[in-house]
Amino acid sequence: MNIIGCGASGANVTAQQMQEIIASAVASLNVAGKSVLAIIPDHTRTCPLPQFMRTLHGCLAGKATKFDMLVALGTHPPMSEVQIDSLLGVGPGTRGQVFPGVRVFNHRWKEPGELAHVGSLTAAQVREISGGLFAMDVEVTVNKLIFDYDIVLVVGPVFPHEVVGFSGGSKYFFPGISGAELLNFFHWLGAVITNPRIIGTKYTPVRATVDAAADLLKINKYAFCMVVKGHDLAGLYFGQVKDAWYAAADLSDKLNVIYLEKTYK
Repeated sequence: MNIIGCGASGANVTAQQMQEIIASAVASLNVAGKSVLAIIPDHTRTCPLPQFMRTLHGCLAGKATKFDMLVALGTHPPMSEVQIDSLLGVGPGTRGQVFPGVRVFNHRWKEPGELAHVGSLTAAQVREISGGLFAMDVEVTVNKLIFDYDIVLVVGPVFPHEVVGFSGGSKYFFPGISGAELLNFFHWLGAVITNPRIIGTKYTPVRATVDAAADLLKINKYAFCMVVKGHDLAGLYFGQVKDAWYAAADLSDKLNVIYLEKTYK
């Protein structure tokens, strides 16, 4: 699948362009008669989520048999109904009118009954990925909801991140909706490598870890990756998770270089 989308350091994605990208993406997936789950960020991430999700819902309406959302909380506390309404930009108690038939689930990483075991990263893999820092088996569990849907869509921004290098992409699965084992190793590895060597670096051992874990997920998974500039959207890319993430991370990297240059001039 080719990347659908656009972005530039000197321009913004318009509302019309966003709608066209989402419509083209949905058309490419042939969602008729299929169920769709969107994995979305919580309130700790900044992006035009309300506008995006309304547009996505509109494109899926009348085609997909089911459309729901799962909040990629990682270890963050579950969101209340009022907080979810605010996240999606709807008035209290009006979510059912704006998103009819759509359910929104919190990820609960401490609840074994809500997780499915999908495999493990072997000690040999971990040794190679970490450059010899660790050599241990890491069990990989994930929210089992993703296996109840025909198509899973990651929706969220990509920006410099202190643990993985750049956020987004496979990170929405691990640690976004994962169990404790991978989640703990993810943060442990990042801490040992240290923040200054990670943040703003696209390919880190932590990124390799989450991508390797995501390879264990035998599902139809895609991503809408956003690049946010202030209150505007500088880029929006859709495709296979790793491909869409790379396009967004590349633009985000350029933007942050520009910001740094302005800061230190």
